[in-house]
Amino acid sequence: MLVRKTVFNQSDPTEFVFRVFTTVPEFQVLLFLLFLLLYLMILCGNTAIICVVCTHSALHTPMYFFLAKLSFLEICYTTVVVPLMLANIFGAQKPISLAGCGIQMFFFVTLGSTDCFLLAIMAYDRYVAICHPLHYALIMTRQLCVQMLCGAVGLAFFLSLQLTVLIFTLPFCGHHQEINHFLCDVPPVLRLACADIRVHQAVLYVVSILVLTVPFLLICVSYVFITRAILRIRSAEGRCRAFSTCSSHLTVVLLQYGCCSLVYLRPRSSTSEDEDRQIALVYTFVTPLLNPLIYTLRNKDVKGALRNAIVCKAACDTS
Repeated sequence: MLVRKTVFNQSDPTEFVFRVFTTVPEFQVLLFLLFLLLYLMILCGNTAIICVVCTHSALHTPMYFFLAKLSFLEICYTTVVVPLMLANIFGAQKPISLAGCGIQMFFFVTLGSTDCFLLAIMAYDRYVAICHPLHYALIMTRQLCVQMLCGAVGLAFFLSLQLTVLIFTLPFCGHHQEINHFLCDVPPVLRLACADIRVHQAVLYVVSILVLTVPFLLICVSYVFITRAILRIRSAEGRCRAFSTCSSHLTVVLLQYGCCSLVYLRPRSSTSEDEDRQIALVYTFVTPLLNPLIYTLRNKDVKGALRNAIVCKAACDTS
């Protein structure tokens, strides 16, 4: 009864603060400049892909339609996290309200889940293109692409909303709660609740399986059929071309699902909060930054379109 009174009869609303990376001013400046540079590179790289796909008619295919949407997701995903993170590097810890934390968690989980579902859709697109090339245009219609994209966003929205509401119905003891993270992610916020969280952890585990394990298994099945189809191609040049269209996607898949699985699918007893924060830096900065690099460096169509766009821009500036 006393605990209940302490939790619900607080005069001040609960606020969260994020644990600082370092208190050394020189390191704070370095971290701020590093994270800002990475964020600007993510914005520029992914925006360039969106612009190139939208302006070049040769890239108006399902594969590049999904690639442009993936780049847009990466921009939104990092924008939900990085500006607040940069604001908290300097000075005293800046509080975020309970509602603000919930909003960030909702958008973070929604965008991250949509990202995972979209990678599975892109694997299906590659499966149809390589295993059923003659029927590709008939199967991967514009209408189907939009429907699959809306389905991914809708499912991610539903799962994220349920999870966020479930977590923020928990009581949080005290006025100031320090999150051992740089964002309102689900596991570190759950650890701050002063109630039994076993049911909530089970729900988080189920959602993680739906968002990570199921799409990853579908991707694996797609690539089993893709590999079988590629090995049947007689010419070495044809096999190399087919593999090159899949290698970029496969690299992003392994990086994204690998890092997220380490945070969300490991048993809680074997996880460290500091390790989770370090891994989160990878899928917050490295994956969104590598996406445009991987897809441009390993894709002749995108490289050619970018080169043409730069040449046209230079020609317009000189004339």
